[in-house]
Amino acid sequence: MDSKTKEATTVLADPTAYADDDRLHPALAHLRAHRPVAWVDHEPYRPFWAVTKHADIMAVERDNELFISGPRPLLMPAEGDDVMKQQQDAGIGLRTLIHMDDPHHRDVRKIGADWFRPKAMRDLKVRVDELARRYVDRMREIGPECDFVTEVAVNYPLYVILSLLGMPEEDFPRMLKLTQEMFGGDDTEHKRGEGTTEDLLAVLMDFFTYFNALTAARRENPTGDLASAIANGTINGEPLSDMDTVSYYVIVASAGHDTTKDAISGGLHALIDYPDQLDRLRGDMSLMGTAVEEMIRWATPVKEFMRTATADTEIRGVPIAQGDSVYLAYVSANRDEEVFADPFRFDVGRDPNKHLAFGYGVHFCLGAALARMEMNSFFTELVPRLESIEFAGRPELSATTFVGGLKHLPIRYSIR
Repeated sequence: MDSKTKEATTVLADPTAYADDDRLHPALAHLRAHRPVAWVDHEPYRPFWAVTKHADIMAVERDNELFISGPRPLLMPAEGDDVMKQQQDAGIGLRTLIHMDDPHHRDVRKIGADWFRPKAMRDLKVRVDELARRYVDRMREIGPECDFVTEVAVNYPLYVILSLLGMPEEDFPRMLKLTQEMFGGDDTEHKRGEGTTEDLLAVLMDFFTYFNALTAARRENPTGDLASAIANGTINGEPLSDMDTVSYYVIVASAGHDTTKDAISGGLHALIDYPDQLDRLRGDMSLMGTAVEEMIRWATPVKEFMRTATADTEIRGVPIAQGDSVYLAYVSANRDEEVFADPFRFDVGRDPNKHLAFGYGVHFCLGAALARMEMNSFFTELVPRLESIEFAGRPELSATTFVGGLKHLPIRYSIR
């Protein structure tokens, strides 16, 4: 491996690189062109194969028997891998949908699936539109400047998903802080303590304590919300285990709003960066559907998932041994020059737009329809009312290797 390629692989194992597009994207472009399946061996992570081409990632996702989620569904330091495995072996570790494989994954997924189907989305749309209007009105009230991430983008999807769960509004700040600590373990601003494995476990324990109490309450008195559906869900007539129940809450309550926050704030950032596209969208609101997909591609909130080979195989001619870990670089796939014409151009009318920001195959994001609807409602409310907008300071991205996006977006604007 030449020095430039080896240097490019270090980017994938560096959380701060995801906070610096000028480092991240050139490295990924180099790997796509010269080493699309690259061996990465950098502490504190165990080695893995990085897959950076769109077609290869789809092929891995499609073959969910050859490439499974367990035991390493996401990139963590080796110490974290060991602790999580010990906990799961003891039946006390976090085990969300992203950790599971079929058939258990399929059965657990069904419990919440109806809440995200088209009929449920239609029923929810009035409420989502109302909340979109509320937060655009809030922008007008607090203007002419604000930090869009902390004052708007965080709160709007948080309110939607936790309302869907049926959680009391006074608990929303607690869920926000725990989510930021869980996904922000590599970020100096958001991590708890020193961001160690022990700190992460303490965050998860706080989640478990809260959701164990919620489960008990919903089993005693079901209230017709998503939390009740999860608490009283069954597989083959048997209730979910306590760990699976709590883990279900964690993935819905945290990823269900944090990724949408990243996509909304990343989308607004792009509209400011590309004022011609903002003008184009304002002049033709029928483009909102394609604009939302482009915002999601542009932001790609989930940076990666990992898979483990269950047998000897190969990817793009590169031998992959049984037990090897494979890193699916979604950020890279969504800039693949073979799939997207002029991939570094933000285009609100891009069609087709076969981005992989929601994953692919059996693990396709359960809440994708809700995220799309939230973004469509918000920008449909914002764009026609937006008279002017510009940056009022330097945008800042989170350091992460998993889920993240803008943590600060200072803007100056005028809204009708």
